[in-house]
Amino acid sequence: MTARLMTGTDLANEIVERTAQRARGLLRDRGVRPCLATVLVGEDPASVTYVAMKRNRCAKAGIDSRHVPLPATTTTAELVRALRALSADPSVHGILLQHPVPAQIDERAAFEAIDPAKDVDGVTMSSFAAMAFGLPGFASCTPGGIMRLLDAYQVDPAGQRAVVVGRSPILGKPMGMLLLARDATVTYCHSRTVALPELLATADIVVAAVGRPRFIKGHDLKPGAVVIDAGYNPGNVGDVDSGTARERAGLLTPVPGGVGPMTIAVLLEQTVDAAARSTE
Repeated sequence: MTARLMTGTDLANEIVERTAQRARGLLRDRGVRPCLATVLVGEDPASVTYVAMKRNRCAKAGIDSRHVPLPATTTTAELVRALRALSADPSVHGILLQHPVPAQIDERAAFEAIDPAKDVDGVTMSSFAAMAFGLPGFASCTPGGIMRLLDAYQVDPAGQRAVVVGRSPILGKPMGMLLLARDATVTYCHSRTVALPELLATADIVVAAVGRPRFIKGHDLKPGAVVIDAGYNPGNVGDVDSGTARERAGLLTPVPGGVGPMTIAVLLEQTVDAAARSTE
């Protein structure tokens, strides 16, 4: 068996094109140009690259971007003030705090300073609750993008056993909630889970989001499983050992070109959603 690749690039491009059309319509019909504010603390090279990529995608989709760079010495209180100011600015429709933030900052306090109506990255507790209870709100972008990818490849989670490897509040935990809402039976695992291979061997759907390169091996997988690699490690390496996984899985996302493009597409889509809601 050789896995079919679940590429996200074409689907992401379709979402961005529809988003750009909606952005043009908002400007034409309501005089509103969607605006995403990006906040970056420090100058971590990878974070600088990610923010630049997101701002470039905004420009292509007709979305304004406002960049707020802050020094690496920024305190939690200073960052909270900056985020609250953006939350209060009616010309800003979405706010993205690039993470991780420097160690001296309370990341959760910073996230909670974002108005849930502008939390287009889906990082606040309000957004998590909305995902968990199936209420209107913004999904965490990577889990939201993964769900769109599953739909595009006609993978119905209902009745399936899903194992999410990772428990971060903006990836692993919301991923499980979204799968649960679609009637999957969800098991959360992580780096300290005992007998992880035995659990993976029962999984129809595996989402790898543990942040360890090649952590999940092909021989751990159930034959024919749908494997979503949400990891991104130095050297363009995911959390799944793609070489061995391709010989075992039925569907597999590549790294890069799988989940990554979907994350940005959902971010832009939700920014336009926020802009539209601001005029209702």
